[in-house]
Amino acid sequence: MAGISQDWEPVVIRKKAPTAAARKDEKAVNAARRAGAEIETVKKSNAGTNKAASSGTSLNTRKLDEDTENLAHEKVPTELKKAIMQARMDMKLTQAQLAQLINEKPQIIQEYESGKAIPNQQIISKLERALGAKLRGKK
Repeated sequence: MAGISQDWEPVVIRKKAPTAAARKDEKAVNAARRAGAEIETVKKSNAGTNKAASSGTSLNTRKLDEDTENLAHEKVPTELKKAIMQARMDMKLTQAQLAQLINEKPQIIQEYESGKAIPNQQIISKLERALGAKLRGKK
């Protein structure tokens, strides 16, 4: 055991300095006041308001306002929906039966006949084949 010595050096552990957010919280400010430290308060000019979002029209907002383009989905034309209905009635089919023939949901046939569907060329060609009628190119 002789000849072995330990050289102990003191280890100092320090707390990190408070972050900016911690220095601003209410507890820290009150503790500093009690300790008599100097506290600087600055009133922000537009604190509590959302002026950045509503003050002036930004470039994107102005672009959207000036844009007069009509951004609506294309709907099924009246001629097409009447042609589908007429061809289906001629074959004495219900909407559900026609939908089953073309492997689609009955709701799709309903939307096409009411004019609410967004035209899909694949579905229109399926309808043409099933009904044996030309639905496109009629004007």
